[in-house]
Amino acid sequence: MRVHRPSFLSGLRDVAPMLLGAAPFGLITGASAVAAGMAALEITLMSATVFAGAAQLAAIALLSAGAAVWVVLLTTLMVNLRHVMYSAALAPSLRSESLGARAAMGAVLVDHIYAFASLRFARREPDLVRRDYVLGMGLPMWLTWTCATAAGAFLGAQVPASWQLDFAVPLMFLALLIPSIRNRPGLVAAITGGGLALALGGLPFNLGLVIGALTGIAAGTAAERVAATYSQRRVR
Repeated sequence: MRVHRPSFLSGLRDVAPMLLGAAPFGLITGASAVAAGMAALEITLMSATVFAGAAQLAAIALLSAGAAVWVVLLTTLMVNLRHVMYSAALAPSLRSESLGARAAMGAVLVDHIYAFASLRFARREPDLVRRDYVLGMGLPMWLTWTCATAAGAFLGAQVPASWQLDFAVPLMFLALLIPSIRNRPGLVAAITGGGLALALGGLPFNLGLVIGALTGIAAGTAAERVAATYSQRRVR
């Protein structure tokens, strides 16, 4: 399989700022897992195979509380159900790819990669090889997340206690909002969703992000309807 270098590098450039948020997030996740009783190798393998920060944090919290295995599995499944929607949304744009290529892209498809891919695919750029663009984002993110989690797990106690997850997670998602702001409804959605995500950053299992995203979508939709109504009145 030949790699289209410009598309791969384009993906790498787009995801590069996100790596700055993923690294401390991974460090603290690894340290938290070890503090909860997991072995360093276990959390490293978990990051390499699960590759989902919110689901991993939920699993770590449940395991430390002595929850049954089926509860942990069901919880992580529910937290990760959104990835099914991500895959379904991108599938029409990737029909021409082989099963192996689609499986590779699915393995590294997380929230921010889906957001960037959606924006780029909508432009219908003829020179963009979509497979290599997605892998250009996903592989560096997967490598950063796995290595950062391993470092946090094996170094554990050396990670400063003052480092908090509260800033790392919203930071990554706020970075996603910037390229999506194209008009006033988009700005309303970004400010509302981003503000709530920051304000509710202390909620368990990153629920603040979910609430912020849903509220931002609702606010953006409402703003778009208001703008459309205003435009119609001006035409009349």
